[in-house]
Amino acid sequence: MSLDPKVVRRQKLRWRIRAKVIGTAQTPRLSVFRSNKDIYAQLIDDATGTTLASANSRMKDIAAQSGTKIEKSVMVGKALAEKAKSLGVEKCIFDRGGYLYHGRVKAIADGAREGGLNF
Repeated sequence: MSLDPKVVRRQKLRWRIRAKVIGTAQTPRLSVFRSNKDIYAQLIDDATGTTLASANSRMKDIAAQSGTKIEKSVMVGKALAEKAKSLGVEKCIFDRGGYLYHGRVKAIADGAREGGLNF
């Protein structure tokens, strides 16, 4: 693990959140990872340890469009919601992954809500 204080702080927050947030097959966990350039989201069933659906800003249809990182995050949320609907999932639990619920993380949540996911 890195000794950078920001990374250590985020990891501790992440562990604290994961102790409380558990996804199941009916209500999977929507996990978010944010890098400096891209953003990734996945629906995870913690009971079996499998990823049900995933979307990211590097997918061809999203990367080809121009726009800010926040606009692309909304597109990622909508794409994930479409995949979830095709699997029959309508509810999920949001896992912000130690990031503040602000900016791109909030944009993914808003896009997923627009796409039809409830949380």
